[in-house]
Amino acid sequence: MIDKQVANAKAALEGVADGMTFMLGGFGLCGIPENAISELVRLGVKDLTCISNNAGVDDFGLGLLLQGRQIRKMISSYVGENDEFERQMLSGELEVELTPQGTLAEKCRAAQAGIPAFFTPAGYGTEVAEGKETREFNDKMYVMEEAFKADFSFVKAWKGDTAGNLIFKGTARNFNPVMCGAAAITVAEVEELLPAGSLDPNQIHIPGIFVQRIFEGTGYEKRIEQRTVRERG
Repeated sequence: MIDKQVANAKAALEGVADGMTFMLGGFGLCGIPENAISELVRLGVKDLTCISNNAGVDDFGLGLLLQGRQIRKMISSYVGENDEFERQMLSGELEVELTPQGTLAEKCRAAQAGIPAFFTPAGYGTEVAEGKETREFNDKMYVMEEAFKADFSFVKAWKGDTAGNLIFKGTARNFNPVMCGAAAITVAEVEELLPAGSLDPNQIHIPGIFVQRIFEGTGYEKRIEQRTVRERG
């Protein structure tokens, strides 16, 4: 088996440069590649296009890249938890491409599967469909969407092995799996990295062929966006 382990986030992000397009897994703050994002902040790369379901919050996740004006364009489906995102978007500092959530996921999955484009009914008759090919199938109108093209995909998994096989835990199994193999280079950070062959093959969610670099992350905060509790009776 090919050993895909690298020492840390710094080694995993070798080759990252200004102007690149990145995919970043996660939903809200669940399952986000915290170590990769921290390294992008440290590197100070600019003019980035980021493909992510959302933009984190003001002081965490992709919000950190927004604070440093490192993102030029966001391609997302939901961005309602980030005041700095809103400010930059309304002021024209940030280019935003809002995409229906299912379409966003499918554009990732299509890239992963090597499918250049697909038709979806989502967005037909709205601004989402402007400038795109439409076609009728079985008396219903569809919009053609092209698969994403990205330089790096950064994902977060619970466990992995040095061959790149991944297991996701709970809700972190969101956009992470469909972003694996959907870019030229997929970097996976995991909470626990094991020797190749240590994982039960029946439990693996993503095979190592979709991953080029893998490392064991540290210092995960795993924040909650909005904590809601009820008083004890």
